[in-house]
Amino acid sequence: MKNHIDEILLKKDLTKQDLVELLETDAKDRKKIYTLSAGIKKNYVGNKVYFRGLVELSNICSKDCYYCGIRKGNRSVDRYMVTEEEVLEAARFALDHGYGSMVLQSGERTDRKFVKMVTSLLDKIKTLSEGKLGITLSMGEQSEETYREWFEAGAHRYLIRIETSNRELYYKIHPRNSKHNYDTRLNALRMLRTIGYNVGTGVMIGLPFQTTSDLADDLLFFKELDIDMCGMGPYIEHEATPLYAFRHLLLPREERFELSLKMVALLRILMKDINIAATTAMQTLDKMGREKALKAGANVIMPNLTPVKYRDDYLLYEDKPCIDEEAEQCITCLEARIHLAGDEIGYGEWGDSKHFTKRNQQQP
Repeated sequence: MKNHIDEILLKKDLTKQDLVELLETDAKDRKKIYTLSAGIKKNYVGNKVYFRGLVELSNICSKDCYYCGIRKGNRSVDRYMVTEEEVLEAARFALDHGYGSMVLQSGERTDRKFVKMVTSLLDKIKTLSEGKLGITLSMGEQSEETYREWFEAGAHRYLIRIETSNRELYYKIHPRNSKHNYDTRLNALRMLRTIGYNVGTGVMIGLPFQTTSDLADDLLFFKELDIDMCGMGPYIEHEATPLYAFRHLLLPREERFELSLKMVALLRILMKDINIAATTAMQTLDKMGREKALKAGANVIMPNLTPVKYRDDYLLYEDKPCIDEEAEQCITCLEARIHLAGDEIGYGEWGDSKHFTKRNQQQP
């Protein structure tokens, strides 16, 4: 006998109310969601998992987001900048080990010195790899001129997380000032699409003040924006942030993890051919978190190539795993995790979003 959840999962288009009900399912019914999302992943994007070698370029940031451990107002953080040679060494490692792509991520800066430095790195990575390494950037809000400069220098994917699509909640987790403006962030996503990037965004799951209704809206926001890739995961508190004062409002960590896993699965059901990351934060709350995310529909993993000496200073949240693992150890661990999930690694492939490719083929 089909129950109500079975009937919802048979629908072609899920409504907000459908999504709320699915997000609130118990252990028995959520397995049905994971089974459906796993089948959709296999049929639409296959069982290849794409590596994005991550370099956390700098923890210097102009923003004061209430949830972030490297926020400008946190005076206990030692600020750093990875050297050019260290970035290029990471690029060589990625190339030699069959990574198809790299991610350069940093705190938000818009000064010309920083912009030029990133442009130079992009050019040198492209030259070093003879164009073989794809490059994703995650460096926050920039001017259209800067986005175009970096695109022309070789970046072709850009991730800028909205963190929540609920405007009021956005201002509960960010200061309400010109540096933290919801519309500016939303416009940045639209600008990136116009320029030609694969566009990615994401949210934190299990925030204080957040409801399942908010999360359902987040999923519909991704669909409406027609994103190409998504990186989202559970909110994990950091004691050196203002939001830590509201930790008593948080779901238990196990529940936050399951809610995050359902978000991955439901996004795969809603947007069948996009790229979805199995984020490190998932592993923070569950030792098998990234494997479970892969089984639920994720198809991207980001091995950390940041030199170990910097990693303690790039703690956006507490209990971040793998901060003491060298790149060789990390790749061995992730290879095992991917095979345990029943997937294979797309060595040497950019692994661009099939959704992005399909949309661009349809344009005149």
